[in-house]
Amino acid sequence: MRVYPIYQPFITLLIILAQVISFAQGTWERITVPTNQFLSSVCFVDSLYGWSVGDSGTIIHTSDGGKNWIVQDSKTDKEIGYVFFLNRKLGWASSYNYSSLPYGTILLKTNDGGANWTSYSYPEEDIFITCILFLDSLNGWMGGMPHALVRTTDGGLNWQQATVDTSTLAFFPVMGIQFLNPRIGYAYGGIFDIAGVIWRTTNGGQNWYAIDASDAPADEVRGLHIFDSLRVMGAGGDPDYGFGVGMIRSSDGGLNWEYEDIGLQGIAYDLDFRTKGEAWAPLGSKNRLIYSLDSGMTWKQLSTPDSTSIYTVTFSDSLHGFAVGRNGAVLKYHPPLYPSVNPNSFTPADDFILYQNYPNPFHSTTTIKLTVPSASVLHNFHKGKSSVPIQIKIFDLFGNEVLNLLNENKLPGNYEIEVNTSNLPCGIYFYQLTAGFSGQIYPLTSIKKMVKMSRE
Repeated sequence: MRVYPIYQPFITLLIILAQVISFAQGTWERITVPTNQFLSSVCFVDSLYGWSVGDSGTIIHTSDGGKNWIVQDSKTDKEIGYVFFLNRKLGWASSYNYSSLPYGTILLKTNDGGANWTSYSYPEEDIFITCILFLDSLNGWMGGMPHALVRTTDGGLNWQQATVDTSTLAFFPVMGIQFLNPRIGYAYGGIFDIAGVIWRTTNGGQNWYAIDASDAPADEVRGLHIFDSLRVMGAGGDPDYGFGVGMIRSSDGGLNWEYEDIGLQGIAYDLDFRTKGEAWAPLGSKNRLIYSLDSGMTWKQLSTPDSTSIYTVTFSDSLHGFAVGRNGAVLKYHPPLYPSVNPNSFTPADDFILYQNYPNPFHSTTTIKLTVPSASVLHNFHKGKSSVPIQIKIFDLFGNEVLNLLNENKLPGNYEIEVNTSNLPCGIYFYQLTAGFSGQIYPLTSIKKMVKMSRE
């Protein structure tokens, strides 16, 4: 492990290109794909490999960042509602049987990136799986309707209903599941015109607790973002009686929630963050995307290319994003254009920043970058200190520390840490930045997920 200080005196080189317009929020372009079916779900494991699924058994796949797509044989002509890939080879999808008894969900699984899909019936009838999340090749979660919040510990061969509290809203449909770390997770969903619901767990899913009915919005929560252990926001909306897109937020780890109508017509059908501050949500049949540049506090809207109806959006990293929807619509994100700046220059920052490791997923080595804020910030934040103790550790899914990458004082600047994980098994890990002095009232922590793949 090597740590490289790469800050230099502040140098800004402004190179303004003639006739180039810079959009702070970036732009979207519709790209050509080999289907015109409704696409309901999209999943990218990195900047190159992605899949999208939809009506009539449609599965399309790209291995070059969306330049080219191929149709995969799902071996079904039924609607496929959701797709999730853990890595470039291992993936799952859910297909719905409404046409013949017994009604329910057909689960699809692939071990070779979708070249071959196998199917098996979800064991409980009349349950329709709407979301899938695997933490590693064995441990996973699914949600569905009329109600399901289930987990597996054997790669999806067997599923067990989670323990959910018995409040009024506990047993509503589940539309999505996310985990911040091995212990803290959220599920979200609800029923249109009745109530939106968010469930939370702080013990790795052993117990789930639903939002208090007094905090619940009138309609489903359809997207969610976890900032940290305390701050969470969800997206949805209420189109009736002049209401519109709504955001629901918690600042105490999901104990209490506040709902806000943001003043735009429609429903936010999904939510994803490109960067720490930039968020996107699609408005479906409104043929609009909305975006925020201040972590979801204020929102603006723009029309979709070709007036396409978009329902799902995802970012594999800060430079690569895709959105899908009706009539085979696939949009690709183009990041904003900025004046050229010397990559080795250091612009004094206002906060600590822990960046996503790159590459991710990776085989054995990856790089983690971090920013320590300016001297003036450290002086105020750390009572006159000019440097700050920094720790970066890696944990497995069970919260066990597996690597201690950094434990030393750092001056303001940008740093890179080269990480060698050759002694660790493949799977999902979490790396945590801790900055601050012992006993400090306001310590800083930041956690991100990293995925190690095999070379097979």
